[in-house]
Amino acid sequence: MQLIDPNHPAYRRLWVRVAIVAVCFGWAAFEIVGGDPFWAVLSAAAGAYSFYMLFWTFNPQPQETAVVVTADDADGGEPEVDEEKKAEEKKAE
Repeated sequence: MQLIDPNHPAYRRLWVRVAIVAVCFGWAAFEIVGGDPFWAVLSAAAGAYSFYMLFWTFNPQPQETAVVVTADDADGGEPEVDEEKKAEEKKAE
């Protein structure tokens, strides 16, 4: 089961990934200082898992480009060619 999807666009920026890992380990340090080892271990485990997913195995996929359909292409037929271009092609032959 994957808890963090590294391909999500929210994780593309480096500062977001660093902040997530830093908050998890920072909270673990806060719990250690506070004397609660159970929550310290849980937050440290969350930090280790987030580091593993967001840095160790992070392989960003290129952004997919969407095809833009205009009103001319909506009918699915051949694109219209200007009459002037047709005339120029005939003269060139």
